[in-house]
Amino acid sequence: MTKKTLYSVIAILIIFGVYGYEHFLKVEETNEIIEEGANVKTNTNEYFLPTSTTGQIVHHEGYSLSYSEPHEQPEWVAYELKKSHLSSTNFKRPYFEIDKAVKTGAAHWKNYKKSGYDRGHLCPAGDRKYSQKAHDETFLTSNISPQQHNFNAGVWNSLEQKVRYWASKYDGVFVITGGILKGNMKTIGEEEVSVPNQFYKVLIDNNTGKTKMIAFLMPHENSKQPLYKFVVSVDKVEALTGIDFFAELEDSLEDRLEASSSYKYWSFN
Repeated sequence: MTKKTLYSVIAILIIFGVYGYEHFLKVEETNEIIEEGANVKTNTNEYFLPTSTTGQIVHHEGYSLSYSEPHEQPEWVAYELKKSHLSSTNFKRPYFEIDKAVKTGAAHWKNYKKSGYDRGHLCPAGDRKYSQKAHDETFLTSNISPQQHNFNAGVWNSLEQKVRYWASKYDGVFVITGGILKGNMKTIGEEEVSVPNQFYKVLIDNNTGKTKMIAFLMPHENSKQPLYKFVVSVDKVEALTGIDFFAELEDSLEDRLEASSSYKYWSFN
């Protein structure tokens, strides 16, 4: 072997070594992010987290989620919205990013490009304006679902604003949101992200000394109907999703509250 050939072989080995080491570091970094996402954060009200039908729960600083790999979106996103979280601060809107804490791989934001659907936040950026980090976390792709624009900016936005009103009135509510990932659904993008036909939002208030809950189930279309028209029992949402929302509550209390669909009781107590 000539010196020139030897140097070439050594150079190739060095290049492979560098690339191999960089790959090793990326794998280690990914594993660390996934491991961190599996840990409950100090500000997460774990008591009210729903069950996961997917076995893949991820905890961020501002919210937790259960990711559905077959549908490439969360089956639920859950967080506490305290009165102190409400803010008029306007942070710069960041780019959407893939959530590296999802071990099966979260969907790419490009699936939504030219799809005709919004990247609909399930934990709204408007609910996480108390810090830049909490706000920017809502732009992870594990927190979005395809939504028609007139729905996202219409009746769904009205419900999100109403939730903020209740968070202020009751000094905090716990919020669980998702799409109904069942039945015949359209898909978008190369990863075939499912487009839910219905969306739900479940709330529980345990801060006023009288535990109460309410659930909303909305067809995926804009509507001029008042919000109370979409109130259903938590039991109905559980039947549609297979999720147990408040398993940690005492059984008789859970059964009674989850069977109720009273907008009046929620709003005036």
